[in-house]
Amino acid sequence: MRALARGAAVLVAFSSLSLSTPIAAQGDLLVAPTRVILDGRRGTEVILSNIGNEEATYRIGLELRRMLENGRLEPVEEADANDKEKAALGMIRYAPRRIVLPPGQPQAVRLAARPGADLPDGEYRVHMSFRAIPKPREVTEEQRASDQVSIQLIPIYGVTIPIIVRHGRVEARAAIAQPRVVEGERGPELAVTIQRSGESSTYGELRVTKAGVDDPLVLLRGVAIYPEIGERDVRIALTPEQAAAMKGDLRFEYRDMPESGGGLLAALDTRID
Repeated sequence: MRALARGAAVLVAFSSLSLSTPIAAQGDLLVAPTRVILDGRRGTEVILSNIGNEEATYRIGLELRRMLENGRLEPVEEADANDKEKAALGMIRYAPRRIVLPPGQPQAVRLAARPGADLPDGEYRVHMSFRAIPKPREVTEEQRASDQVSIQLIPIYGVTIPIIVRHGRVEARAAIAQPRVVEGERGPELAVTIQRSGESSTYGELRVTKAGVDDPLVLLRGVAIYPEIGERDVRIALTPEQAAAMKGDLRFEYRDMPESGGGLLAALDTRID
């Protein structure tokens, strides 16, 4: 019955979100949505829910990260931030900054952006982190009586999501280049370069289709390309069957995510021999 009640509470909390809204999970924490876009005129909320059996405390903060051409996000210290990153940190307002979640009890984190009047047009981004604070553990009588020092390493779980502010007129264009099948460390991989230009990031799914085949040969969701890079090299592990099917005439499409309308961002018709 307790498990049923917790499930019902989580369901109620997330019922106001679209069924297609992505949800991030780490440990016992659920976060939705996994990506937030603000235009400076109104705020929004991020819903946190504890699906574990014990009360949990989370610290909420802002971080800077830069994307590399391989898609990896590299942490950036505030002292090394550029002007755009400093502006992004300064304009985001959020509350609370620490949250205690009983089992099955969701709670909202409110956030908004306050761009300055003289802020140049562009896209500004921070990453919001939700990190578990480990509970202090009591020292047992046996440990007090022992002269030995005991060290226990406790992993800290967390979720990080991008918070994007688009100020003024921003746009982006994308193109697909150099699709090929290569041999990776663990087998065949599809390698594709997605190029991006303009002031805005792109975010969508990569589809590879073949005439006469109903389902996509490859479908990779959540492919982001942030403004700090002009292109991203995407690598996708293939099964032997997929690798064999990737020969001949193929169509590559980079589209907005379905919950954002699925609009076509870039396409390429090509042949792989």
